[in-house]
Amino acid sequence: MQRDEALKLLHQYVKNDKMLAHCLASEAVMKALALRVNEDPEKWGLAGLLHDLDVEITNADPAVHALETARILEENGIEKDIVEAILLHNEDAAHGRKRTEKFHHALAAGETITGLITATALVYPDKNVQSVKAKSIVKRMKEKAFAASVKRENILECEKIGVPLNEFAELALNAMKEMQNGNQQG
Repeated sequence: MQRDEALKLLHQYVKNDKMLAHCLASEAVMKALALRVNEDPEKWGLAGLLHDLDVEITNADPAVHALETARILEENGIEKDIVEAILLHNEDAAHGRKRTEKFHHALAAGETITGLITATALVYPDKNVQSVKAKSIVKRMKEKAFAASVKRENILECEKIGVPLNEFAELALNAMKEMQNGNQQG
């Protein structure tokens, strides 16, 4: 599936502006992470973009969230390993499924840190990702002072693919800043 087709699919199911921003930020972070660990940035970006496709239609109900996304993605011909990574990401908390591959660990870390960076931005006067520093992200993690939907253990999945937390925070933050700059210029 090409990115323009994925965006159409995303907009078909996701209407909330904050959720759309989260999905786009997750795409940017996943692409940057893929490049860092020599993986396919388009494939990983697609997983980041579509990982919460059903969150609005299922009200993020853990019993069905991910199952509906998997169904939609399979119907649209998305690669099996992308569907599996998204399914594992969304079912983890509810069903205790374990991640098994680099891709699964990356999606858990990559999409979760976007929420932490956004939450960190909210404590700054201009409420802008551009004002966030990587060390404030790490500090918020250590203080456990971040959004309820952000799980520390998911962000630490980055270390399972060989990216230290400080470097991952910097990489993710830079990806989100570049994405934000691109949106402002476009």
